[in-house]
Amino acid sequence: MNVYPYLEAVREKRPLVHHLTNWVTIYDCAQIVKSFGASPVMAHAAEEAGDMTSLASALVLNIGTLTSDFVESMKIAARAANKKRIPVVLDVCGAGATRYRDKKSLEIIDAARIDIIKGNSSEIARIAGEDVKTRGVDATEVEADLREIASSLAKKRDCIVVLTGQVDVVVDADSVYIVQNGDEMMSHVVGTCCMATSVIGTFVGASPGSPIEAAAAGLSCFEIAAELAVKKCGGPASFKERLFDSVFSLKKEEVVSMQKVLP
Repeated sequence: MNVYPYLEAVREKRPLVHHLTNWVTIYDCAQIVKSFGASPVMAHAAEEAGDMTSLASALVLNIGTLTSDFVESMKIAARAANKKRIPVVLDVCGAGATRYRDKKSLEIIDAARIDIIKGNSSEIARIAGEDVKTRGVDATEVEADLREIASSLAKKRDCIVVLTGQVDVVVDADSVYIVQNGDEMMSHVVGTCCMATSVIGTFVGASPGSPIEAAAAGLSCFEIAAELAVKKCGGPASFKERLFDSVFSLKKEEVVSMQKVLP
């Protein structure tokens, strides 16, 4: 697949991406969307979550700092998105860490149509029903075929599943894309996984074509920017600063020459 047209679509359409997201990383999620050329909005109150969603091109949900009332707002927003056929992306951040987090993740998935479920290896495995534990929000080792777990969940829930890690797996019922871009420095910065979810929502919200290709393209562009940023950084703090700059100035020739997306 050719990644660059999806970045071009984001810059041309400037989609509005509504977030109900992690309070720890909310600024970074907003900034990464803005750096790509799109518009972020974060409206968490139940009283306006549905109305704000109806204005958006995509809805991003992230349970990183969940509470019961926050989950209710997510359900309202997701149902509003479903009514207008707005794509919904859910980051099951920390699934597998506590029973409460597992329960609320499944509540959201059962309450409305979720178009894309995203998480690391142990988070996705837990949502798929595997007996695994997540260490806070950090992945733990899963002794199973991760591609098969993701594919099984995608078929069961009729959705796209994005499993992030050293190599990203993006699957639906019929297709698989492997994204091999990125840099190990990303694992040393709080928020890169949450930002990746926002990027997926941004690209899917702008794309008139295949949502699974848009999700894979978004990850590739984000991670190409990381590869460029790491060349100019001295550590995690400067890396994050350079990451925003690299996203903002990402060039066609860089994307075309550096993309590593395999079917």
